[in-house]
Amino acid sequence: MDTKYDQSKFDGQAQEKWASEGTFTFNSENKGKLFSIDTPPPTVSGSLHIGHIFSYTQADIIARFKRLSGFNVFYPFGFDDNGLATERFVEKKHGVTGFGMKRSEFINLCLKQSKESQKEFQSLWQRIGISADWTKTYSTISPQAQKISQASFIDLYKKGFIYRKEEPAIYCTTCFTSVAQAELDDLDMPAQFNNVAFKAEDGTDLIIATTRPELLPSCVALFYHPEDERYTHLKDTQATVPLFDYKVPLLQDELVEKDKGTGLVMCCTFGDKNDIAWFKKYNLPYRESINFDGKWKDTTGELAGLRAVNARTKVLELLHATGDLKEQKNITHSVNVHERCKKPIEYVVLTQWFLNILDHKEEFLKQAEKNLNWFPGFMHSRYKDWVEHLQWDWCLSRQRFYGIPFPIWHCLDCKHIVVADPATLPLDPQEKRPKEGCSQCSSTNLKPDTDVMDTWNTSSLTPYICAQLAYPDMTDPLTQAAEKKFLPMSMRPQAHDIIRTWTFYTLIKTWLHNKTVPWNNVVISGHVLSSEKDKISKSKGNNPLDPENLLSQYPADVIRYWTASGSLGQDVAFSENQFKIGLKLQTKLWNAFRFVKDHIQEAPHNKPEQLGTLNEWLLHTMHETFNAYHKALQENEVGHALGAVEKFFWNNFCDNYLEIIKDQLFKPENYTAEKVAATRWTLHHVGLRLLQMFGPYMPHITEILYETLYKEKMGIPSLHVTQFEGIQTPHSFTQSIADAERLLAIIGAIRRMKSEKQLSLKVPLTSLTIHSVNLAMLKTLIPHEQLLKGITHAETIAYGSGDVDISELKQEKDTWFATLDLDHLQNLNEAL
Repeated sequence: MDTKYDQSKFDGQAQEKWASEGTFTFNSENKGKLFSIDTPPPTVSGSLHIGHIFSYTQADIIARFKRLSGFNVFYPFGFDDNGLATERFVEKKHGVTGFGMKRSEFINLCLKQSKESQKEFQSLWQRIGISADWTKTYSTISPQAQKISQASFIDLYKKGFIYRKEEPAIYCTTCFTSVAQAELDDLDMPAQFNNVAFKAEDGTDLIIATTRPELLPSCVALFYHPEDERYTHLKDTQATVPLFDYKVPLLQDELVEKDKGTGLVMCCTFGDKNDIAWFKKYNLPYRESINFDGKWKDTTGELAGLRAVNARTKVLELLHATGDLKEQKNITHSVNVHERCKKPIEYVVLTQWFLNILDHKEEFLKQAEKNLNWFPGFMHSRYKDWVEHLQWDWCLSRQRFYGIPFPIWHCLDCKHIVVADPATLPLDPQEKRPKEGCSQCSSTNLKPDTDVMDTWNTSSLTPYICAQLAYPDMTDPLTQAAEKKFLPMSMRPQAHDIIRTWTFYTLIKTWLHNKTVPWNNVVISGHVLSSEKDKISKSKGNNPLDPENLLSQYPADVIRYWTASGSLGQDVAFSENQFKIGLKLQTKLWNAFRFVKDHIQEAPHNKPEQLGTLNEWLLHTMHETFNAYHKALQENEVGHALGAVEKFFWNNFCDNYLEIIKDQLFKPENYTAEKVAATRWTLHHVGLRLLQMFGPYMPHITEILYETLYKEKMGIPSLHVTQFEGIQTPHSFTQSIADAERLLAIIGAIRRMKSEKQLSLKVPLTSLTIHSVNLAMLKTLIPHEQLLKGITHAETIAYGSGDVDISELKQEKDTWFATLDLDHLQNLNEAL
């Protein structure tokens, strides 16, 4: 074996082995219960960051654990490359805009860039050791994904869950598209409460407080609370809008907060969701002020052509000049922004497609509580809180280019909606028309639907996309995935920020299609925080630790070790110190198994009948460690499981067992052949168990060590397709635990006394005298005298039956003598 683990040599060697041998290739005919993983397809919109490595590696650790546990693991991998995120990335990288190019040219550019980015992403995932089946990959813009997405739309439309309506919609004037409620973030932003005077019918001032005076030309009513005595006398009267000089009604409604501002609120079309509610409830007129490009319309007078911030400044100047701006107060308030561009959203009226979710909220809440296992459990409350507070149906329409089109045409003669034949999918209605014309009136005067679907409409269908990858002969996954019992899948791993989108939307789809939940288990990871405690992301620009750079500095296994340092679902700050700890562990593993290699070649194949106290102690402790490890990983607590095996490796295996047995292995003439054989077998057996347990975390070094030490004897090509059963066998030696701990207490005491006198642990002792009033206890030490001599470097060991009440290390000339009172070694663990 090489003296050091060379990452540039061995990491690539292991990866090449897995690729060439198809180690992780899924075969539906393989034995073992299916364990299917619905992995989040990363957005193809730039480069990956350390946060991706963190969460995806945690999922991979679980996948590898399940494989070792005997499951037939189906672990495909996808790439989310349709939608706004990819569009914006392409526009930024190539210096173009979708609006400034032919639609077909822009789409082709997006497709080309998506393929290039997919290759880069896959290469990085493989270098970090992700054990996905790389023959089972998908793209959310592929023909197969488009067909499933369009078929889903048609199925839900025919079932009555999808409707089309002219409706106030959340709209991003920066990205030029409508967005869904789930795509909004809340940002605290500085603002001003502006007290603006309207005129009552009697000429008195009616003061409203607003943060958006630029919406005055869209004002359609003033509202007050029905119990607010300041304004009840104004019922059935009108007020005049300042600057624009038109009248609006004064109405009462319980949504008004009496204690907020002046208690009098203007309703505009539209400033917020209350405006929309009042617009519908009171059948108010629609006064449009904002164009889709975010500029104020020509009908808004001196505000025309200005964007929101400048329009606000201008209208305040005008109000000040007329004396209608009465007071201003600086505040900080929460503003809805589009999660992609972080710019405030507007509300506009558009004819769009919606999926009815509000009528089914109770069902979605019930399914998530009864039929999903949440890891960690408290994450269920995030889902519950989100669904309970939903106020909008899911808007599926997007006014963009690079996405999946709706398979719909609109008959201009009879207004009928013409739905594509599912057998013709996928299709672009702008390029293909139904030969038979309108199904209602046979007219060929059809207008294709020009919107594209929300990218989540496709991402929410990943269980069906995965089903078709698992069973390539599946022609109708929306039906057959449930029939073949592929649904529910076993696990959905993801970060907590997309519970409101990916978790929720996927549950919606599988329930509406098949009346089932999409998975049995949802495993939620946290985020990686920068040193400033912010989430590291591509868009924030706070990512100094590019994965490519990290892989040039550290072995992949060390990076993977760091990913297991966080508790499930918790955000963690990036810590380079954890990398150093991981590097130390990798070095120790390599060195420990270099020692193991030299001494297991002659290990007996079968377990010896007599193992001896120390070997039994190690086996017993190893089995207890595996039980803790297994229990933690069953709960997807990757950090707790790693902690268990790491503690055993450092404390029990390296610091104690390997040091103690060195005398036996280097001086076998001082021991019986049976004792040496028992130690070699134990070393071989425990070494293999350790490699298995470290395997999910550090797959490269453990694969290389397995191939060097165990592959030939085991006859299994890879460590990562071995199984716990038959290797992680149970061992229980209760009596040996007590005897071994007594030995370890003595060894620990001698080590401590030598260290206190700043002596090398190899300094010889002329004699070691052990005292105890318990003669039976002393007798248990006699069979292990040679081991004690070897580890303590004592020339002789003597026993005393009295209570000396002292443990000491004395020097007489050039020799050292140790005395131990076994009865007063108060804490065995401390001595260890």
